[in-house]
Amino acid sequence: MSIDLGFSKPPEKTRIVVAMSGGVDSSVTAALLAETGYDVIGMTMQLYDHGQAIGKKGACCAGQDIYDARQVADRLGFPHYILDYESKFKSSVIDDFADSYVQGFTPLPCVRCNQTVKFQDLLNAAKDLDADGMATGHYVRRIQGVLCSELHSAVDDGKDQSFFLFATTLPQLDFLRFPLGDLPKSETRKHAQRLGLKVADKPDSQDICFVPNGNYASIVNKLRPGAVDPGDIVHVNGEVLGQHQGTINYTIGQRRGLAVGGHPDPLYVVKIDPEKKQVIVGPREYLACDRLSLKDVNWLDRDYYLNQPLDLMVKIRSTQKAMPAIVTLEDTDKASVILNEADYGIAPGQACVFYAGSRMLGGGWIESAPTLGLFS
Repeated sequence: MSIDLGFSKPPEKTRIVVAMSGGVDSSVTAALLAETGYDVIGMTMQLYDHGQAIGKKGACCAGQDIYDARQVADRLGFPHYILDYESKFKSSVIDDFADSYVQGFTPLPCVRCNQTVKFQDLLNAAKDLDADGMATGHYVRRIQGVLCSELHSAVDDGKDQSFFLFATTLPQLDFLRFPLGDLPKSETRKHAQRLGLKVADKPDSQDICFVPNGNYASIVNKLRPGAVDPGDIVHVNGEVLGQHQGTINYTIGQRRGLAVGGHPDPLYVVKIDPEKKQVIVGPREYLACDRLSLKDVNWLDRDYYLNQPLDLMVKIRSTQKAMPAIVTLEDTDKASVILNEADYGIAPGQACVFYAGSRMLGGGWIESAPTLGLFS
């Protein structure tokens, strides 16, 4: 299979750094580019000493995955470098993750990783090697528009990762390439098998890379001792229903594990108050929200429509269908969003991402999401 990355030079004169995590997607990306004839250099980030971090070996960007990336490069005959970004990853991603939970927010560490370590430090390292571009295994499409580079959702809706790249800037997008955006995942695995890559049957990573067992609260507690101080579980009517062992164990919209057995109605977490050490619960209708305030907004277009209501589609979760909304860019990094229909369980700290058809136009971090119930 031949890959055209859109450069004016022939492949053999075009140097491409491939961000290799050790998984099947980035491995196939590197392999297809090498097969086409590009001057490929593989780069893998070592983001943490997994054993020291959580007492378990083997996860993305540590241990076996670094070895797998090196094996692919050796098989296909292109250089491969391992870059130690452990300190930057801790300060930019892991510490932010822990602090967000302590403050009662629900973070998205994969976006932070793309926003900081991957598309800043790794991209700059690629430029230091005189690369013409950097390719990743993300399922997203980069299309050259009339005014600027555009980011579009992948052909395979089930694998689309555009949501997680909303913070990518236009200068970064000019340098980036995403060869897998037009392929279904099944085709990617067929290429891995055809090319004889040992990672062909390697399962996809399902958890946050530094929390592979899903127990994020234990990570937060290790990084921020005292984050599991007990407190009250309070009904929206003010009644104390029980005790919790730390607000970090709860997220907005959570229903299971509330330890308020015997209550006649289904209850959900509708608000988290770390200062009062309270988890407030109530009926599902108290989760309804139709207005959001966003901060640190990124807009992926040359035209910036300041204070003009825009009819767009938005996603608040990566797996949900886009919803119609009115988005108003209030300044260069703030926006307000009015949903056509209320959504449920929106958590501050998450993201709201903008779409116009298949084009992803950016997004921002949810600063506040007042519900239609008691809280504003």
